[in-house]
Parts: sequence; C-alpha cells; structure tokens
Amino acid sequence: VQLQASGGGLVQAGGSLRLSCADSRRTFSNNAVGWFRQAPGKEREFVATISWNGGITSFADSVKGRFSISRDNTKSTVYLQMNSLRPEDTAVYFCAKSLYSIGATSSDGYRSWGQGTLVTVSS
Repeated sequence: VQLQASGGGLVQAGGSLRLSCADSRRTFSNNAVGWFRQAPGKEREFVATISWNGGITSFADSVKGRFSISRDNTKSTVYLQMNSLRPEDTAVYFCAKSLYSIGATSSDGYRSWGQGTLVTVSS
C-alpha cells in the first residue's frame, strides 16, 4: 500500500482529530492529494483536496469552516485537521493521490488509494 492514512479514533462531538496520509514511496510531491470518507451504508464522498504545493485547497460544503488540509512534502505527508466534529462525520476516511497537480472533487481522478482510518464521533 503506497498511501497510509492514520490518526482516526473515537472522539466526542465538538472534539478534534488530525489525520495523516503518508506516502511510503515519497512520490506525491507533484500531485494533489484528496481525502474522502465513507460512512456505513453510504457511498464514498469527497471531503477535501490540496494541490501539489499546498496553494489550492477545496472542501466539501459539509466540512467547510471546520476542517483544514495541509501538506509537508519534505515528509511526504498530508494532514487533515478536523475540528468541531459531529456525529455525522463518523466514517472511514481515505486519502488518495491525484493524477494531477490540482485535485478535483470527484474520485475519478485519484489513484493509489490508501487504507482508511476510522473516525467515530459520539454524541
């Protein structure tokens, strides 16, 4: 597995978590990286994406103002900071490398999906 997501866990509503997406092959410095999530019984949905140099970010409406995304290409790692978590944020979170330098909101342009990390938000 090239990308490894970590940092998930159980948190109370209103709490925070920071997810990490590490590239073991250190090959995504020229690629956008996206975060997606899949809740039980639901389809996978876009959460956030960051361009190759961190200059362009995009978020799903449901997480705007609560989540932020950043990257450290020297560490081949992308971070998803999640604040003010809600029970509806409960899902398995996946990261993936885009084929392009600027990411899109559709999963079609992403490859190298990592293993997800489970985030559970209790009410």
